[in-house]
Amino acid sequence: MKIKIVAAGNFPEIRRLKEEFDVGADGDICVAIGGDGTFVRAAREYDGPILPIRGGAPGSSGYYADASLERMEEIIDKLTGRKFHIEALEKKLEIVYNGKRHYAVNEAVLRNMQREVNFKVYEKRDGNLEEIYPFVMGGDGVLVTGAIGSTAYNKSAGGPIILSPAVFCLTFLNADGPYRNPIVVGAMKRIVVKVVKYRGALEYDGMRISTLAPGRSFEVRLSDRDLSIVRLQGMQEGMASKLERIISSRMVRDL
Repeated sequence: MKIKIVAAGNFPEIRRLKEEFDVGADGDICVAIGGDGTFVRAAREYDGPILPIRGGAPGSSGYYADASLERMEEIIDKLTGRKFHIEALEKKLEIVYNGKRHYAVNEAVLRNMQREVNFKVYEKRDGNLEEIYPFVMGGDGVLVTGAIGSTAYNKSAGGPIILSPAVFCLTFLNADGPYRNPIVVGAMKRIVVKVVKYRGALEYDGMRISTLAPGRSFEVRLSDRDLSIVRLQGMQEGMASKLERIISSRMVRDL
């Protein structure tokens, strides 16, 4: 088996992987060692299945990683014995702006550049725009995410954790108005966000695409690009265990 390695640091356990496997720029799978940021980086660099392994940094949640570096020998045993399966998580998000396409793992974000940004949200249907909310939204912006990104920035912003790959969500950031709740839409929907007043920054996965002036808009939908991970036999972590681990990693132990 040939593997690609993407790591958040020069972990000593990487040597064991290099001893057991053929390591190169491409491979049958990509081993991503670190936290959620490393997982996102691996997904941008590699189109095949990813095996996320937690690197153990304080506060790093590693939401999709079922195992940490401490279990490296067991991980190697599962890989060499082909004791794993590939699980499709969902499609990457496709952001269309100014004729160009960008592919996000976690989220697309319109954020304010000064005090606020005003915008409207629409559904694009048969080439026409239909309002989702009848009034102009104001505040720090809006975040669009699917199941994968729902546990990242979206969760911190008060959005829901999404367990279904068949939907994605609009989460409003510090919305100034009577309606502040997230909106969940079907996976086949095409969402358009249009800046109405002030300027906003369009970003995806922490990377800037452009600055949007009033009248400019962008579209978000689920793409045809799959994101899949490697599940090791007997090592899959349950939802409750993940949440317990993530919450515990964020708690202050000592003052």
